[in-house]
Amino acid sequence: MTDTENHDIGFGKKIYIVEDDDSARELTLYALKTAGMEGVGFPDGKSFWNGMEDGFPDLILLDIMLPGGEDGSDILKKLKDDRATKNIPVIMTTAKGTEYDKVRELDNGADDYLVKPFGMMEMISRIKAVLRRIKKSSKGNEGVVIIGDSRIVINDEAHTVTLNGEPLELTLKEYELLKLFLNNPGKVFTRDNLLLTVWNEEIPPETRTVDVHVASLRKKIKDFGDRLETVRGVGYRYDKEDL
Repeated sequence: MTDTENHDIGFGKKIYIVEDDDSARELTLYALKTAGMEGVGFPDGKSFWNGMEDGFPDLILLDIMLPGGEDGSDILKKLKDDRATKNIPVIMTTAKGTEYDKVRELDNGADDYLVKPFGMMEMISRIKAVLRRIKKSSKGNEGVVIIGDSRIVINDEAHTVTLNGEPLELTLKEYELLKLFLNNPGKVFTRDNLLLTVWNEEIPPETRTVDVHVASLRKKIKDFGDRLETVRGVGYRYDKEDL
């Protein structure tokens, strides 16, 4: 990717920020403006849903802890359960940093997460990485992949995955990880490999992020998850012995 293409990622995109802390919300809006993006801020779920009636954003930054009886997890679930909004990428922002909290939000459909306090440069990097994956996956040129007696079918053109005919709800990162593993059976990927490949050479997130995403993917692909092996001290591979 050229420097010009990298600079253009995210330029002019509309980002919704749901954050109850006024100073944090204003700082985020300023950082987005500096990066050439249009930010719109909301202090709670009610104002956010009102804003959604005026048009959908290209990406949502969603705080988990919100006032008013509806937290970020509730909002995320509603977004992903609605056909009209399920494909809008969501990055969760939270002071909670346990693996359980991260996996729960990924299982609910979040595309990434940022643990507070985080830097504005990291935030912009994560936003660009998610937007780049959307742009890349929309090109779709790999068709259908079928593995083993049980069938995992990846239709890259439609950006869908099925397991034995049943649709799988994967986040963008999980989709890219699954495609990478299934297209390279037996190959060991280090965590750095995965960060550079799936996170598109942006400033890499914490290495633990890879482990959390792989754990979530294992759970979703059920029996196939047992074949997604951990190579101790190195990384991961998809076991090809049963293929």
